[in-house]
This record gives sequence, structure tokens and C-alpha cells, in this order.
Amino acid sequence: MKKEIRKEWFLDRYCGQQFAALLEEGRLAEFYVENEPRVGVVGNIYKGKVTNVLSGMNAAFINCGLNRNCYLSMEESYTDYTKYDGTMGETNKPSLNLKEGDEVIVQVTQAERGTKGAKVTTHLSFVGKLIIYLPNTDFLGISRKITDEAEREKLLTATEKMRSSHEEGFIVRTQAPFATQKQIKTETDYLKKLYKEMQEFAKDAPVGSVLYEDSDLPVRVMRDSFGDEITAIHVGDEELYQRLLKLIKLRGDIPERKLIKYKGERAMMKEYGISPLVYDAARPTVTLENGGSIVIEHTEAMTVVDVNTGSYVGKDNLEATVYATNLEAAKEIARQVRLRNISGIVVVDFIDMVEEEHRLAVTEELKKHLALDKAKCNVLPMSELCLTQFTRKRVGPEVLEYLVKPCPSCTGAGYVHEDIFVITRLRTAILDCFADGYNAAIIELNERIMQKILKEGLFSIEAKNRWKDKRIYFIPHKTYREDYFSVRGDNAQVLTLPDKAQILY
Repeated sequence: MKKEIRKEWFLDRYCGQQFAALLEEGRLAEFYVENEPRVGVVGNIYKGKVTNVLSGMNAAFINCGLNRNCYLSMEESYTDYTKYDGTMGETNKPSLNLKEGDEVIVQVTQAERGTKGAKVTTHLSFVGKLIIYLPNTDFLGISRKITDEAEREKLLTATEKMRSSHEEGFIVRTQAPFATQKQIKTETDYLKKLYKEMQEFAKDAPVGSVLYEDSDLPVRVMRDSFGDEITAIHVGDEELYQRLLKLIKLRGDIPERKLIKYKGERAMMKEYGISPLVYDAARPTVTLENGGSIVIEHTEAMTVVDVNTGSYVGKDNLEATVYATNLEAAKEIARQVRLRNISGIVVVDFIDMVEEEHRLAVTEELKKHLALDKAKCNVLPMSELCLTQFTRKRVGPEVLEYLVKPCPSCTGAGYVHEDIFVITRLRTAILDCFADGYNAAIIELNERIMQKILKEGLFSIEAKNRWKDKRIYFIPHKTYREDYFSVRGDNAQVLTLPDKAQILY
């Protein structure tokens, strides 16, 4: 009998951010951060205008009202459906023939990064929990994680009957076998209605308009991940808890008992031991359970992972020691790329192995654990130098982008903590101060960080609610590093503070 894995989601919002963390058997498996209100564009649909056509690349640049023009390949016959089993119809052969000035409806598939604009497609998709609706793509597919052949055939047959024409398509998602035909039909009708409403809005909408916006982080997490296999959903914010409770009652497919409102005085992520696990994601070196280690380094073109035996010396011979270390590293590498949300090309320098069967076994171990990832991964055979290359599809920003930024003092050769990371650490320290019984918190910190907190109102929710009976004083320092601060508590009725001290709100 297959052992069920304990999976717990932790959702919270503070400092203008939304947070989602997934623990599997007590280990951090996934972590996401998103600005509030949502500023992510992946999944959004825009009314755009062709600004430039590149004949030599058979591509066009589209003005969608974003910071940079978006890139559209006119050779696209379909979006990336390779992680699903299914076939494309004849109606989806390349047929884009755009010219400058044309208006076009596009959907963002990859966010802008660096100097590159977002990547878009004309093949739209509306994602539900059970079904993905493709209004203008002749594709009928099913998730590869649904392995029962009889179940697959039944679902595909039922989905085929819901097609209004062969110009539209569907993808059956992993949660579909756990739903009734009526639930699938209800969700399908809802997604079709969204598309029709979007078409009506697009008729008179100006260029650059957002015609459809994807859900925010907590709702997407529930839509894509929740089901009977989720043990608990912990929520650290009252407003977010009430919104998710309402959504759960509306959907009816998640037991209300699994949604748990966190009532502790300290920061939820710290209370459950998640914060230090997130901090570890900023460190390049990861120690393996057997004493070996991997070192993760990011470059402009790829991510490089080096495997070392570290303190592990084995019990038999060198080949056996190296093989055991590489097997353990393959498992951990798959976990780390998922946790850190690393995308693009990844090159792994495994420790040299002599025996071919060991090389094949390590490659298979890496593939097995990468298969658990929702993002598509493609692993190439290991070379004679024991180098393995694989790619991972980009699904949002990497966790490192939230944790650190290039150091201004060494021209980008190193990193320092991101502002919002410093501020969330400061919030945790203030909560600890009040949980320890103090009524006043005195914070000494970098002057620019203080101004950012006050100007953007990053502690405004706490100040109006859980801190309304507390006193908080900021003492700014121009000489403090941006990532350094100190917090001390005090219960005195009268406090003696420097003239430059500022009261929070």
C-alpha cells in the first residue's frame, strides 16, 4: 500500500506581499512570493497592436501596454502542450500573417526578464482545476499523471462531447478523475462563459487593455494543487482566511476542516520553522544527508551545479562512495530546482564515475525526482565527463529574486538581501518582541529602509490591527547596512529616545 505523503500549505499576506509555502513531510518543497496587488502578467490576456514585423525571424513585436513590447512567433502552431498526451488537429497549422498596425488578442506565456519583453501566443487558454479550455486550438489532451487507461479513455470521450467545434480543445487535468461528470461540465461551461465575456469586452477595448487576468497567488495555489491529498491549509491573515473559506464553500471539493486559521502571536512562517528553510534557498551550498554537498551557482546563460563528496567517505571503495553521493545529489538537485524555481538550462557536474551502469542509474534517479515537478523538465544523457544537462520550464520568478539583489559595492559580483526580504525579517522580529511580553519595540535600522516602510505603508495592516495597542519607534542610521537592524523591547511608561526617532504611524 502506497504511503501518503503529508502535504501542508502555508498562505499569508503582509508587507504588500503574498506568500505560499508547501511542506512535504516537514521539508520545504515549494515557495512563492507575489506582490499585492498582483503584478504578474503570465496567463493574462491583452489586446495588442503589431508595432514591428521581423520577416527574417517570422516574428512580430506586439504593444500590449507593458513596459516592453512583447514577442510573438508567427510560426506557432500551438503552445507548449508537450507535457500532455494528445494530438493537434489540422486546423492549427501556422496561419499567422500579421502586418504593422494590426490588432491582435494575445496571452502572456513568459514574463519579461532583463532586457527581453514578455513572450505571447494567440492560442488562448483558460485554466480551471479540472479542465483547461482552449477556445481556438484544436487539441484534445490529458495529463500524463492519469495512468489508468480505462479512466483516461472515459475522460477523453466525455471531454470530446463537450466540444462545440473542432476549432476548440480541452486538456484534462490531474484532478479530473476525482470529480463527477457534472462538476467537469459545470467548470467547462464557466470557462466558456469567461471566453465569451472576454470577446465582448475586446470589441471596444483600447489597445493595451487587460481582457482577462489570472487569479492571484493563493487562489492559483488552491486551483492547481489542492485535493484530498492535501493534509492542511494554514492561513496567517484573517482577511485572506475569510476569502479562501468563501471560495472553499463555493467549490465544495475541499473539506472546510483542512483550512486552518493561524492564531499565534509570532510570525506563522517562523513558528512552523519555514523561515530558516527559505533563507537556506539563498545559500549556494546545500549539505546532503550522507555528508556530501552540492554547490548551486547562477550565471547569465545557465545554472551550474557541482557535486562534492564532502565529509562522506563511504564504506567500500571510491567508485561506491562516488556512486552513493551522486545518487543522493540527484534527488536533492531535483528538490532544489523546484524549491528555488530555477528555470532554463541547468548543468550538473557529477563526480566522475567509471562504470556505465552507475551513470545510467544516476540519470534515471534525476529523471524520477524531476518527474514530480509541475514544471516541464527535459533531461539529456550524461556525458563521458559525467556532465548532465537538463532544462526546466520557467514558471514565475526564481525565489532568489525575492531574497537577494546585486551588491552595489562590488559591481554585481556579489549579492545582498532584497529590501522586502529585510523588511519581512524585521516584521518577524517585531512580532517576537511583542510575543515576549513587551508593549513597545525600539528598532534601529538603515535610514533608506525606514523611509521605504513609512512611504509605502508596509506595516499599515499590522499597525491598524494586531499592533494597535503597541508602540513602535524607528531610529534611522545612515551608516547601517541595508540588511542590518536591531529590535529591543521595553515596558517603561516614559522612554528616552534620540531626537531623530520616528513613531510608526
